[in-house]
Amino acid sequence: MTIDDPFKHPSLGSGVFYRDPRAALAWLEAAFGFEPSMVVSDAEGKLVHAEMRFGDSYIIVDSEWTDHVASPASVGGKNTQSVYVRLKDGLDAHCTRARAAGADIIQEPADQFYGERQYRARDPEGHVWTFTQPIRSVSREEAERLGGLTIEGWHR
Repeated sequence: MTIDDPFKHPSLGSGVFYRDPRAALAWLEAAFGFEPSMVVSDAEGKLVHAEMRFGDSYIIVDSEWTDHVASPASVGGKNTQSVYVRLKDGLDAHCTRARAAGADIIQEPADQFYGERQYRARDPEGHVWTFTQPIRSVSREEAERLGGLTIEGWHR
């Protein structure tokens, strides 16, 4: 039996954990342009669950709700993952917006040999976000030559 997804989620999203998830919601909207799509609070007003959309994707913004879930701010700034966000255009303006909102730009916008332009930013709690935008079509053979790499598989 197939059940329709009432939330219309894509196949993959990511959960990002914060010490202060309410502050994160506001910051992610101001800095990166994510849009809150659901915010669930308990009777005391504590955030229980939140979702934000960006294009056709979504993230869950949550608190440190158990011992095995932590913000980088709680573990010495270490990251075990990075969220990658693909923009259609406007990467440099997006970086400018993020910087103005207080993002720590840890990799300035730069063209990559595989045909994309990207930058990396760290949010106030230390999560690393990578934003990328296609700038030209590159064949696997060209990417191998330019990068000095052997590549198995390629974008289709």
